[in-house]
Amino acid sequence: MESTRRTVAQLVADRWDDHRPGLWFEEQGLTHHEVAAGAAARAALLTDLLSPAAEPHIGVLLDNTPEFPLWLSAAALAGAAVAGINPTRRGPELARDVLHTECRVLITEQAHLPLLGGIELPGVHVLVTDTQAYADLLAPYADATPDPTRATPADRLLLYFTSGSTGAPKAAICSQGRLAAAGRALVDRFGVRRDDVHYICMPLFHGNAVIADWAPALVAGAGLALRRRFSASGFLADVRAYRATYFTYVGRAVQYLLATEPRPDDRDNPLRMGFGTEAGAVDAAAFEKRFGVRLVEGYGSSEGGAAIQRTPGAPPGAIGRAAPGDDLAVVDPETREECPPALLADDGRLLNGTEAIGELVNRGPNPFEGYWRNPEADAARRHDGWYWTGDLFYRDTGGFLYFAGRTDDRLRVDSENLAAAVIENILARYDGAEAVAVYAVPDPVAGDQVMATIAGAFDPDGFAEFLVSQPDLGTKMAPRFVRVVPSMPVTATNKIQRATLRREGFRCPDPVWWRPPGKWAYRKFAAVDLARLVTEYRARGREELLAR
Repeated sequence: MESTRRTVAQLVADRWDDHRPGLWFEEQGLTHHEVAAGAAARAALLTDLLSPAAEPHIGVLLDNTPEFPLWLSAAALAGAAVAGINPTRRGPELARDVLHTECRVLITEQAHLPLLGGIELPGVHVLVTDTQAYADLLAPYADATPDPTRATPADRLLLYFTSGSTGAPKAAICSQGRLAAAGRALVDRFGVRRDDVHYICMPLFHGNAVIADWAPALVAGAGLALRRRFSASGFLADVRAYRATYFTYVGRAVQYLLATEPRPDDRDNPLRMGFGTEAGAVDAAAFEKRFGVRLVEGYGSSEGGAAIQRTPGAPPGAIGRAAPGDDLAVVDPETREECPPALLADDGRLLNGTEAIGELVNRGPNPFEGYWRNPEADAARRHDGWYWTGDLFYRDTGGFLYFAGRTDDRLRVDSENLAAAVIENILARYDGAEAVAVYAVPDPVAGDQVMATIAGAFDPDGFAEFLVSQPDLGTKMAPRFVRVVPSMPVTATNKIQRATLRREGFRCPDPVWWRPPGKWAYRKFAAVDLARLVTEYRARGREELLAR
C-alpha cells in the first residue's frame, strides 16, 4: 500500500543528486539530477504564472521532446495538472480542448505554432519552448530545488482526453496517487530496474505513454529515451543507440515495424519486452520471432476502471483474464444479466456471437476518478454500482476474455480515439450530402477504420478534394469507406439505424467507394477488393468481427 500514499512529486524529488544518465533525446542527454532541477525551475515559474483563483491546469502541445517530461514533473511538484493537447486536432476543436480543461498556460514549440493561428484562447499564457524568450523566462529560477511537500496523492496530475460518442473528447482525471500506484504496479509486474531504459516513441499527449512508460520509469529510477514522433524505420537504430530495454505501443505500430525490410541482425538489440494493446496474436508472434522480443498485450480502460492482464497460455485472440481485484463480467446492458460463455470453433471462430457478446463491466472497486466537468459522462461510466467500460467483449468457458468492439459511436484509428459526431459535423459540409452517418468498421489488424454513409450526390474526386480543404479534419478522420445511399435508413422515430449500417459495413447492397491503404483518391470497392480484405481479416484472426 506504500505506493498509494506516494506522490509523483516525491518520485521526481527522489532523483535529486542522482547523477546517472537519465534522459536521451537526439543529441541531447540529461542526468536524473538535471531532470529534477529542470522540473523544479519550471515548477517555480509555473507557481508564479498561475493565479490562485484559477484551476492549476496547463496544456502541453509538444512532440516527445525533453520539455514534455520536464513539464509533467514540474506540474507534479507544483500541485498542478497537465492536459496533453493532441496536435492532430485542428482549429476550434483544438481550442475547445484547451479551454474545456481550463488551462491558464499552454506549453508549445515553434513547429506547432501554426495550429494556434486563427483560434481564440482568451486568458491563456502561451510559452514557446524553443525560443530565447522562454530561456530568459526560466533563467531566474535556475537555482530552484524540488519541493514535493506542496502535492498530495489526491491532487490532479493528468487530464487526458478520451473520446465519446456524442462529440467532443472527455478529459479523464488521474491523480498523483493513482499514477504513482500504476507505475509501481508495472514495475513489480515487469521487474523494471534502475538500469533499464524506457524508449518512448508513442505520443506523450496520450495516457498510454505517460501511465505505462513514463510512470514506471520514474518509480524505478530508470532512464528515458525519447523519439519526437514514432518512426518504424528509426526504431531499431534508436533502441540500439540508447540501449533501450522496454517500450510501449498502441494500434498499428507493431505492424509498421514488421513492414520494414528484414535484416539478418534484427535480433541484435537490447530490448527485453514491449507492452501495449492491439498488436494481435499473429503479429506479436511474428515480432518475437523476428526481433527476439516478447510483446505483452493487455487491456486497460483509459479511465482506469478495468484491466485485463495477459495470461500465459491464453488461446489465440484472447487478451487474458481479469486482473487481481477486478470482478469483471460480460453483461447484456439492457438486462444486466451475464452473457453465456462463448462457443468457439476449433479455428477460434465465434459461433454464438449474438448471445455471447456483451459489455464489459467491473463490479468491484476500481480507481476511476471521473471526467473533468462532465457529470453526464461520469454517470454513463459508473452507475448502478458498476463501472461500465463501453467496450464489447465475450468470455470463453475458461474465463479468457476477447475484445469484440465498442458499444457506442467511438472509433479507434491507428491508436487515435475519435468521435463519430465530430467527423459527421465536418462531412455534413459536403455539398452533395443530404445526411451523413459515421461509424467504425474493424481494421484487419487492430482497432477500427472510419466508414461513412452519405445520402445524396457523391463525386469521389470532388469528395477527396473537399476533405483536403477542411481545416479541422484531423489526420485520422478521413473515411476509408464511403457508402452512398439514395436516402438514409431510419427508425420509426427518424433516428438513423446506425447499428444496421455498422453491422453491414462495406459488405452491403449499396455502392461503396474506398481509399486503399496509402492512397488518398477514392475508387469503387469491387468484389476482388472485398475478397482480398476478407482474406486478410481471416489471416489476422479477426474475421468474426465483420459480423458483430
